[in-house]
Amino acid sequence: MIEAISAASFLSPTEKHPYVRLAIKKADTLRVFLLILWETKSLDNKKYIALSVKLDEAGKMLGGWNGQLAKQNSPAKAGEK
Repeated sequence: MIEAISAASFLSPTEKHPYVRLAIKKADTLRVFLLILWETKSLDNKKYIALSVKLDEAGKMLGGWNGQLAKQNSPAKAGEK
């Protein structure tokens, strides 16, 4: 996830979108693994909550970035230039 985010940060806006979507997929996968750890009692409630909150914050940021890139790269926006 960190690799995809760092790669996206150095690319042009049109090239960023696939990397941001990859980071979102990685965050979703991490969320599933975190849930599995909690369900199997490998992670206590306090740690699960702490990690989930941070992961949710990162997911919201990635979602916002993805939405911003979608607007910037939309065909309507390209027609205005």
